[in-house]
Amino acid sequence: MPNTNSDYLSKAKNWAENTAFDKNSRQEIIDLLEKNDEKEIEERFYKDLEFGTGGMRAVLGQGTNRLNKYNIRKAAHAVSLAVLESKPSEPKAAISYDSRHFSFEFAKEAASVFAANGIKALIYKRLNPVALVSFAIRHHNCSAGVMVTASHNPPEYNGFKVFWADGAQVTPPNDQNIISNFNGISDYGTIPYLEFDKGIENGLIEWIGEETENAYYNTILENSLGRDLCKKDGDHLKIVYTALHGTGLYPCTRALNDLGLTNLLTVKDQDQPDGSFPTVSSPNPENAEALAMAVELMNKEKADLALGTDPDTDRVGVAFNHEGETIYLNGNQIGLLMLHYILTQHKKKGSMPKNPYYVKTIVTTDLQAKVAQSFGVDVENTLTGFKWICGKMKQIEETQPERNFVFATEESFGYLNHNKVRDKDGVASIALLCEIALYNKVQGKNLAQALDDIYEEYGFANETLVSLNYYGKEGADKINRIMENFRQFSEKSICSQEIESLTDYKNSTNKSFINEEIKPIDFIKSNVLGFNFKNGNKLFLRPSGTEPKIKFYIMIQEAEGSLEEKKKKAHELASQIVSFVKEESEQA
Repeated sequence: MPNTNSDYLSKAKNWAENTAFDKNSRQEIIDLLEKNDEKEIEERFYKDLEFGTGGMRAVLGQGTNRLNKYNIRKAAHAVSLAVLESKPSEPKAAISYDSRHFSFEFAKEAASVFAANGIKALIYKRLNPVALVSFAIRHHNCSAGVMVTASHNPPEYNGFKVFWADGAQVTPPNDQNIISNFNGISDYGTIPYLEFDKGIENGLIEWIGEETENAYYNTILENSLGRDLCKKDGDHLKIVYTALHGTGLYPCTRALNDLGLTNLLTVKDQDQPDGSFPTVSSPNPENAEALAMAVELMNKEKADLALGTDPDTDRVGVAFNHEGETIYLNGNQIGLLMLHYILTQHKKKGSMPKNPYYVKTIVTTDLQAKVAQSFGVDVENTLTGFKWICGKMKQIEETQPERNFVFATEESFGYLNHNKVRDKDGVASIALLCEIALYNKVQGKNLAQALDDIYEEYGFANETLVSLNYYGKEGADKINRIMENFRQFSEKSICSQEIESLTDYKNSTNKSFINEEIKPIDFIKSNVLGFNFKNGNKLFLRPSGTEPKIKFYIMIQEAEGSLEEKKKKAHELASQIVSFVKEESEQA
C-alpha cells in the first residue's frame, strides 16, 4: 500500500473498510490500494463531488470524487433536507433519467431516498428528456426534481441535475442550501433509504405515465406559430434525425409527427438508447463528428436537413447542404434564426404579447439583441447557463407580472420557446427548427440563405468558441492559473484590438483600460472575465461548471464592406484571437 499520510489515502482506506458500502464497492478501492495506484487514489479522493452550474457531474466509479449510488443517495438526501426546510404541505419530487450507464438505477436510488424522507417520488416509466422532468415538476406541483444525466459528456460520465419547485435548475439560496447539506453528510450509513419496491407498494413512489407526457406534447403543438403551414406542406420538408443513442427518439419524432412534419427518417444505428454511445466518440450534437451518420443519410436520401440531440435531449445540432458544402450552424446562429422567426410570425399575426422580453446569456451574440430591439422586445442578460436564464424568468414573473416571455437562448445550443418548461428544451427546439426550415423552403430558401437575409439587414456577427480540456487535479490547477493570468492582464490590446475595459464577474468590477478607473457592477458573481474592445468586439472566458475545461468566447462584429467581405475579415480576426488564447493558456 502507498506509504503516505495524505488525506486522500485516509479517505480511501475508510471507503475500503466502511460496511455502509457493498462488497463490490469496497473491493474496487481495496484493489487500488493493493496495487499502490496512488495517482488514481488521489483522483478519486482528493475532493468531494461539487455542485456546479448544472448540479453534479463526474466520472463513474467508487470514491468521494466519483459518481456512484452512494453519492447519488448523498445528493438526494441533501435535496430532501432542503425541500423539507421549505415546509411544503405535500412534498413531491419528479425524476427522469437518460440512457447513460446506471441512469435508471441512480434514478431509483434517488427515489428511494426521497421516499425515505417522506417526499413522494414521481419517476417516469421510461427514459425521458430533461424538459419533461421540468414539465412534470410544474404539472404536478412538485417541490423539486432530479434528472440523472451527464448531458453530452463522454460515456464514462454520469450526473445528477437538480431542479426546484418552479421547474428550473436550483439557484441561490436553494443551491447553496443543498451544497451545505451535501457537505455536511459525512456518514453514508446515516442516509435514510427505502427499498424501491417497498416505496411503490406503499405509495411513496409512483410512476409518471402518458397523461403527463401527452400534456407536454400538446404544449409544443399549441405553441407552434406555423401549425397551418406544417399541416398543409409538412411533407415537403425531408428531415433526418438522430437521437445519438439518447432519450430523443420517441419525443422528437412524436413532436414532429404531431405538427405534420411526417417526411422523417431516423439513423437506425443510433436510434436505440445505449450508454456506451458506440457510434460516436462523444454524443455532442454541437460537433460535426457526432452528426456524421445523420449527414451521410441526409446526402443519400437527398433530405433537406439533418438534426441531432444529445443524450438528455436538451441540445440540438443541425446540418444541411448549401452550394456544395455541408453547413453546421453554431448555437448563436440557430438562436438567431429562432428569435427572428418567432418575432416575425408574431408581428405578421398580430399576436405579439404586451411587454415582451427575451433572455440570453452574456456570451451569446449581441446581434440577437439588435434583432429583438427592432421588434420592440426587451433584452435580459444573464450568466451562462439555463439555471440563470430561468432564474431571471422567475424573477420577472414574480416582480413584473405584466411582462411576457417570448424566447430564451444560450450559445451552447440551448433554446426555450414556451413557458411550460424551465430549462432548455431540445424537443420543442427540434420542432421549431424544422418549422423554420419549412417556412423558408416554401420561399425557395435554406437556413443559410435565411441567415444571410438577417445579416444583410442587421449586420454580420461571428462567434467562435475555444474549449481547452485539462483533466484531474493538475488540470483544475492549470485552469485556475489561466483565469488569474487573464485577470491580471495588463497589455492595452489583443491582436491589435484596443481594450476598452475588463469586466470581472467574480469580483464584481469593471476596470477601464483607458483611465484605469475601477467601477462596481451589479451582477451575479461568477468566475467569468469579459474583455470589451473599443470596436464593440468581446472576448469572454470562464471555467466550465460541469466539465474539466476552460472556455473562451470570441465575439466579433463587422459593419463595413459587402457581406462576403465582412465574413472574411471576421473569420481572419477570430483565427488570430484563437491562436492568442491558446498560446496564453499553454504558458500558464
